[in-house]
Amino acid sequence: MRKRAFRDDVYWGRLVPGFGDPAARVVLIGLAPAAHGANRTGRVFTGDGGGGSGDFLMSALHRTGFANIATSQRIDDGLRLFDAYILAAVRCAPPQNKPTPEEIARCQDHLDAEIAALPNVRLVIALGRIAFDAWLQRLKRLGVVSSPRPQFGHGSVARFDAPPRTTVPILMGSYHPSRQNTHTGKLTARMLESVFRTARRLVEDAD
Repeated sequence: MRKRAFRDDVYWGRLVPGFGDPAARVVLIGLAPAAHGANRTGRVFTGDGGGGSGDFLMSALHRTGFANIATSQRIDDGLRLFDAYILAAVRCAPPQNKPTPEEIARCQDHLDAEIAALPNVRLVIALGRIAFDAWLQRLKRLGVVSSPRPQFGHGSVARFDAPPRTTVPILMGSYHPSRQNTHTGKLTARMLESVFRTARRLVEDAD
């Protein structure tokens, strides 16, 4: 349903691509475009209102040196990411923001294609359990299987044995910066900032 505040805006059902530094070593994977945020503006984690997930995320990225500004309101706002790239496990806004397994599976090719275009990835941060599982499914498609299976948790770190002549990025888990998580205190600004500081340290050590 279209929000009254955006009743004059044109919405579309096309895919919302990733955004960021093409030479990034750190990739963030979100859930899906928000209907009145990324789906409206055409850029991930953008335009979901003051205090929304986009501003919460960019503020933490800005404080840790991954973004040049601390907000994400418009596609022409001058936001730039440094050594970071953001994409989504699901590329279209799903009903009720709850993608089905079938919707996630249909977006796997898009996830694979975007990751393949990023040659320097050393670490992936999964924002939420769905993104975490989507990344593990990608690794499974590549023949990378970890036993025991890594478990999602905020700040969790998983490393994988790489097949010959390949590099498998480190996987970190983080709670998703949704309003539900940030407004209840499940995810605080300090908690998210800590994940990004750890990510920077891990990629520096990996290089």
